[in-house]
Amino acid sequence: MTTEPNDSPRPAQESTPRISRWQVRQPWLLGLVLACGILVGANPFRPSDQNPDLTARGYLKFKEILSYVDRDYVDSVNAEELSDYAIARMLERLDPHSVFIPAKRQQQASSFLQSDYDGIGVEFNIFRDTVTVVAPISEGPAEQAGLQPGDRILTVNGQPVSGVHFTTEQLFGKLRGPRGSAVQLQVLRHGLARPIGVQVTRNRIPNTSVDVAYMVDNQTGYIKVSRFASGTYDEFKAALGDLRRQGLTQLVLDLRGNPGGYLDRATKMADEFIGGTKKIVYTDGKGDQYDSQTFSRVAGEFEEGALVVLVDEGSASAAEVLAGALQDHDRALLVGRRTFGKGLVQQPIALNDGSELRLTIARYYTPSGRSIQKSYGHGLAEYEKDLQNRADNGEYFHADSIHFADSLRYRTAHGRTVYGGGGIMPDMFVARDTSAQSAYYLRLQSLNLVREYSLSYYQDHKEELDALRFEQFNESFRITDTQLQQLVARASRDGLAPNTAGLRRCAPLLRTQLKALIARSAYGKAAYFRVLNQDDAEMQQALHAIQTPNNPLMLSLLGQ
Repeated sequence: MTTEPNDSPRPAQESTPRISRWQVRQPWLLGLVLACGILVGANPFRPSDQNPDLTARGYLKFKEILSYVDRDYVDSVNAEELSDYAIARMLERLDPHSVFIPAKRQQQASSFLQSDYDGIGVEFNIFRDTVTVVAPISEGPAEQAGLQPGDRILTVNGQPVSGVHFTTEQLFGKLRGPRGSAVQLQVLRHGLARPIGVQVTRNRIPNTSVDVAYMVDNQTGYIKVSRFASGTYDEFKAALGDLRRQGLTQLVLDLRGNPGGYLDRATKMADEFIGGTKKIVYTDGKGDQYDSQTFSRVAGEFEEGALVVLVDEGSASAAEVLAGALQDHDRALLVGRRTFGKGLVQQPIALNDGSELRLTIARYYTPSGRSIQKSYGHGLAEYEKDLQNRADNGEYFHADSIHFADSLRYRTAHGRTVYGGGGIMPDMFVARDTSAQSAYYLRLQSLNLVREYSLSYYQDHKEELDALRFEQFNESFRITDTQLQQLVARASRDGLAPNTAGLRRCAPLLRTQLKALIARSAYGKAAYFRVLNQDDAEMQQALHAIQTPNNPLMLSLLGQ
């Protein structure tokens, strides 16, 4: 039971000297200041000047509780794992993007943004617990050693890797390693009765982020950027220069599914499109320590000419910064669906044990003043449901399902209305393909059967596919009803019952995807994207807008 303190005055007794509140609190405050000094001295980062006492008290409380748990709890505990867990839960209270990365996961988390790595250079998938080569990277060690699409990797350096439920991350760990080191693979190849041994010497492998760049026609180029890694800007410059030499005068830039990455790579790319000295993005943090403004400065490679940018709900962070800047300056037509809505700036902070804190220090704003970040006031769990909520509300299929408050209205350089408050809304909305929502299609994908069938088909028809140039294949090859039924039969053997109505609904999408995957095995990554884009609704809308003479919206963007 607790009682409220009684602050009513009491008569003083003459025989007892009066003790002031300051005298009572002085030893405690001196101890707190000392603790603060120890904390600050041991930590390279200073607590905020606003509440150093609270920071010190919180630190001492956590340290005390962890010590009691480690010493006295009934069972043995891993104190480091407990502290990692507590830190992660604490950061969740701040925002969805401030995160703690333990030391054992830090290298893996950073590799996503690296432009190369040491390994054997192979794309693989796991079919029925069997590690299967999708494609060796062109001119990489795996290709030079003779690995082929469809090869099944049974062992790595004598250790079985198929049929033992390894994760993709665990397999990366076994196939990657220092350049110059050798890895011995045992491989089962289609058409051979027995496994063969293949030795591959690891080397530096490019981890490209510009997935593909090609000319759609004599004037129109297409570039797909999957993320903003350390080498993205250089890759983009090289790709754009190559397309310019082929006659490019108008461009489709594909940022769909791009989760972001290094901001400066995205702003450099924006500078290639935006002429003069114009604001690209600005950040606003606590005080002015992390406030910044980024402007276009260099003479860009493509500051004039029609530009369309493809975006969707998977476009986030740096991708949204780029799209928002181009839209605000009326430099590009945005086509697709509303972007993810991640507009918080994280600063990576290396900790003493090799772990890393990525702490939100500011917010991104587009040149017109729009905040990119969507609301996270209802907690992490609700935030993570946002994309599903968009689907439930019909936003992926109907543009009028999206509502913006008038207070979030902004104007572009040419006076067009755009909205803030979470993500970038494109100028032209394109609904998702509803056939992709077929329960039967989703089940085929979850069982990895579409990829498995396409790889098997390639192996069975390798000689005839190799005899065709891609242009011949693309013109003449079709997925037949018989081949779809073969896929259905294979799925049935895996326990997925045939569904005539479900198959009919997703058949056009399946035909395109199967053809694209077969092209990937036979002709490479560029062929895969070429086939997909031919039947892609967003891409076709983009091409219609950019290739239509005197398109009013495109002319207005170009200031004509």
